[in-house]
Amino acid sequence: MKNQSIVTLLFSLLALQFAGCSNEPLTTPAASSKKLEKPIDTSASRPNIIFYLADDQDITDYGVYGNEKVHTPSVDRLAHEGIMFKHAFTAQAICAPSRTQLFTGKYPLKNGAFANHTPTRPNIKSVTKQMRALGYEVVLAGKSHVKPASVYDWDQEWQPVPKKGVPRDYIPLADIEKYFQTTTKPFVMFIASKYPHGKYFDVKNPDADKLKFHPFDQHLKSNKKYIKKRAGYYRSIEEDNTQLAHVLRMVDTHLTDNTLFIYSADHGVSGKFSVKDIGLNVPFVVRWPSVIKAGSRSEQLVHYTDVLPTFIDAAGGQPEPSMDGKSFLNILKGEDKAIHQYVYGVRTNQNIINARVFPSRMIRDIRYKYIRNFNALEVLDQNLTDKANINAFLELGAQRHKNEPFEELYDLTNDPFEQNNLISEPSLITVKARLQTQLFAWMKTQGDFLNEGFGNVPIITAPTFKLDQNKPPIRTDVPKALQNTLNPEDYFIIDHWRK
Repeated sequence: MKNQSIVTLLFSLLALQFAGCSNEPLTTPAASSKKLEKPIDTSASRPNIIFYLADDQDITDYGVYGNEKVHTPSVDRLAHEGIMFKHAFTAQAICAPSRTQLFTGKYPLKNGAFANHTPTRPNIKSVTKQMRALGYEVVLAGKSHVKPASVYDWDQEWQPVPKKGVPRDYIPLADIEKYFQTTTKPFVMFIASKYPHGKYFDVKNPDADKLKFHPFDQHLKSNKKYIKKRAGYYRSIEEDNTQLAHVLRMVDTHLTDNTLFIYSADHGVSGKFSVKDIGLNVPFVVRWPSVIKAGSRSEQLVHYTDVLPTFIDAAGGQPEPSMDGKSFLNILKGEDKAIHQYVYGVRTNQNIINARVFPSRMIRDIRYKYIRNFNALEVLDQNLTDKANINAFLELGAQRHKNEPFEELYDLTNDPFEQNNLISEPSLITVKARLQTQLFAWMKTQGDFLNEGFGNVPIITAPTFKLDQNKPPIRTDVPKALQNTLNPEDYFIIDHWRK
């Protein structure tokens, strides 16, 4: 890369000498073959960066990730032209908390948005300020779902665009192409799709034989309602691949090979609101023709918190030590070396549709995974307080998830869909102890309000979601006798969530 920078600089100086003898516009060799001529960018060794983010799609639902029944040619193409990660993770299988990790380099508990529809801490320096300091413009094209605007102060932001004949708004393709044609600065652009998130397409006469099933949904193969929903989901996946194809055409037409392009989906839909891998293990494919060897594969653990440090590293900066993530730039360059021993997951079941008090934390290494469900039914009695109204909501949470035990341990090499809980397996006592110790240590670094003890499961409130109310958007189905029974002093207050 150093030699490439020297060559670029020499070419720029030589071109400037000849420019004084000509009235022709000065363009790079790459731009001269494009439809629009551009001036030389003396920072051309720094890549333009594009992150395409799909919405609510399982890692198991891509051709390149093993599903031959779903049509994903654009993502498959990226994988063949770049590197595909097997073990990429978000820490939370829900929209806002997942996205804030990408934008801050910090886990949800540390950045403050660990429940849906809640803001990031106001003192966080997000990708906008971090990359702007390195000379980049930072753009959001499509779905946002993050706040406040003071933290996410995009240089440009374009909203999704209504489109006839489809169930969801489209990404703003015209704005994206115009930007590619006219920008003269290095940029980071997040293209955030609303697909394949429901509402799905209405597929007539769906055929179960055209869908792929896994251990978690095998029992639904004859469920007509599920089959119809799943067929619509597959069709929405295809529509997102159509959008992605348009974007790739624009990139290949208007930008150079020094473009770092990442595709992912914010979390899996089948594991949404959980800490199962089907929710947290995300597709992650990277193309960078001038750097990445085509057809590469990586089994190293990478995480959404690593994305911003990697962008900073690629731009020539130094990630802040307060970030949880680490740069995986060396992996992209072909160095197959671990950057993490562990990744972590969080579940906050409050502040979502059908909310109940049932917080969970997860840790996993490359093989084993440990989960603690802090308000499991088997430990409910130890969480109860001296307030009957609070206890009623703790009981509702434990009963809603009565089939989830206090502790879970999985061998993901042999049981990737987490069907066989090994928490009582004598041969794994040491593994369990190691993961527990590391998880609780990590929770302390995150400022977690939970710990390894009992009696500390709080009831959380946010401005638009009240656990004891039934009005939209929460729809908690609270029994009438419990409605409006929680008082302000009963809640664990998150200061920066206040309006």
